[in-house]
Amino acid sequence: MPETLSRTEAQLRFNELTLPCPEGLTLAALLDAQGVQASQVATAVNGEFVPCALRASTVLKPDDTVLTFQAIVGG
Repeated sequence: MPETLSRTEAQLRFNELTLPCPEGLTLAALLDAQGVQASQVATAVNGEFVPCALRASTVLKPDDTVLTFQAIVGG
């Protein structure tokens, strides 16, 4: 392969969007950057629920899939 091929920028999936995934990006920072009211949504990374208390310490990696959804409570 030629060495002139450009290196693909690291990306992740956020709901229906493909976004850059800079090194050290946390779930909390991503939500903030996307204008999401974090207290109004539940989150999952690669299909695993991430509680509010862990968002600031959850570092995202290239190719991660992040979903936000309306939490359903009651019973």
